[in-house]
Amino acid sequence: MKRVIFPLMILACLAVMNTSCVTSKKVRYLRDMPTWGVPLNEKYEAIIVPYDELRIYVLPDGKNDELVKPFNVLGSVDNTATQNRMGYLVDVNGNIEFPVLGELHVEGLTRLQLQDTIAARIERNGYLNNPNVMVRCTNFKVFFLGTESGKVINVENERCTFLEALAMSGGLDLYTRRDRIGVMRQVNGKMVIHYLDPRSTEIFNDEFFLLQQNDIIFMEAGSHRFLKEGYSNWQWIFSGISSLVSLYLLYKSIENDLQKP
Repeated sequence: MKRVIFPLMILACLAVMNTSCVTSKKVRYLRDMPTWGVPLNEKYEAIIVPYDELRIYVLPDGKNDELVKPFNVLGSVDNTATQNRMGYLVDVNGNIEFPVLGELHVEGLTRLQLQDTIAARIERNGYLNNPNVMVRCTNFKVFFLGTESGKVINVENERCTFLEALAMSGGLDLYTRRDRIGVMRQVNGKMVIHYLDPRSTEIFNDEFFLLQQNDIIFMEAGSHRFLKEGYSNWQWIFSGISSLVSLYLLYKSIENDLQKP
């Protein structure tokens, strides 16, 4: 009987050891972050792409209120209900049809660049002097695909970093592969996949660190997850064998008691 029990004990120990291989160093975020901080080489901004929905206002200044109305024919900035419905959908060619100015090519511009572009066109055509233009993106969202579930992240402030998206998705479990967290993005008519590692400060200067609307973040399960799943299966087997061994030992104990005079 000892020949049977000893191998089972060895098997159980190996299974437990396999599940304890995930260390804090392997999963900790920004593990090389120095106390003095990390210099940022560039400031990235989200750019406008086809199928974005933009909310654009030419704001009154108290002097030329009547003159701005033709540019806001989709709604009034004083009416909250109308304001929520007001929007320009960027077409497949990256254009919008704007009142008075006609067709504008907006793809590739940042929100601030579009504000400046519209304001310059209005002033250049002699409609208003120093117009104040406000542009907002109303459908900025990021898609998160975890190893077991997915989530749509709606971004209200039109700016979302890679780390912020991970936080809003609930973070990563211990068994997600850290060095291959993919970001899928449409670039120049092609879907591009780029991999980031949140354990390294190098992500701060990566062009994919600041997410664009409709980016897709996806995960891969690490080898430790499969070890954990394998251990769970072995745990059931080991429990069953242990139960049989216990019943056998109980039976032998009762049998020996009955054989005693």
